[in-house]
Amino acid sequence: MKKVDFILLATVVFLTLFGFFMIYDASSYVAFRDFSDKYHYVKDQFVWVVLGFTGLIFFSYFNYHRLYNLSLPLLFIAIVLLVLVFVPGIGVYLLGARRWVDFKIFLLQPAEFVKLALAIYLSAWFANKEKGRLMAFLMLLGLVLFLIVIQPDMGTAVVILCEAMLIYFLSGGNVLYFAILMPIISILGMFLIKLSPYRAKRLEAFLNVNQSIESSSYHVKQILIALGSGGITGVGLGNSLQKYAYLPETTTDSIFAIIAEELGFVGATCIIILFIIIVWRGFNIASLAKDDFGKLLATGITTFLAVQTIINLGALVSLFPLTGIPLPFISYGGSALIIDLCSIGILLNISKNSS
Repeated sequence: MKKVDFILLATVVFLTLFGFFMIYDASSYVAFRDFSDKYHYVKDQFVWVVLGFTGLIFFSYFNYHRLYNLSLPLLFIAIVLLVLVFVPGIGVYLLGARRWVDFKIFLLQPAEFVKLALAIYLSAWFANKEKGRLMAFLMLLGLVLFLIVIQPDMGTAVVILCEAMLIYFLSGGNVLYFAILMPIISILGMFLIKLSPYRAKRLEAFLNVNQSIESSSYHVKQILIALGSGGITGVGLGNSLQKYAYLPETTTDSIFAIIAEELGFVGATCIIILFIIIVWRGFNIASLAKDDFGKLLATGITTFLAVQTIINLGALVSLFPLTGIPLPFISYGGSALIIDLCSIGILLNISKNSS
């Protein structure tokens, strides 16, 4: 009988259920203030957790080799969804960005779907060792990144860039190209930041945290206050003060700050260790996969989960500017959670087919 990777499965289940509890903890005050229902956010998250675990179970039994033939249709759907974001009446403008598509009964964030769809497509494409694919790869990647950056969503663009580049080079791409491309990409990134007042403000807050409390650094300063308040062992579950409308985005980008405040350095370190376990198991699955498609796909999935985690946690301790990237499995949000859990299901299937 083929064995599932129990360590990976148990870690993901624990983080998801822990995140569900923390969303209630972090959101109850704001939910009651805004909706007169302290369970507002947790009700939504419950539906997404159920859908996400359903997807995880389905893809853990769905032979990942079938995704090979579905790779092109999935990529086509992903690009169409990215374009629909900008169509009036379909795309939704919210919180200063166009990142959602309105399907009337639910909102979808196409950039989350693109992370998985692109990983599947590139893995299927690069599993074949044909030469002369660099320009085609850069054109495809450039199109996807352009559609995401103009939303604007620089954080997800960075995640997809890292995922795509690693798949390319692990498939046999020339590492010299990496040395050439990275300075060019860095210059383009700085140009885009300077071009957008929104991104420039985020960078300003990152470079100068000690501005006045009313300035663009407010969010960063409140995060640091939460982290500092937690100390070694935390103030105790449910006892956060920052969740009382002091800290913005307590259920999404900043939820780890609430975790650190309530559980302290010890609790925060334990959560980070669990993420390290997921990355370890993911790359281990990639190394044991029996075919190139499985190796590259497991690598792509693990990479986007790892980079997403690093960016989210790094932004909270001022290693990176705030980007709006959610913390996998823990942050509030349907599109990200469902895609992340489906991705874990694919990893589990690759693992089962390698045992």
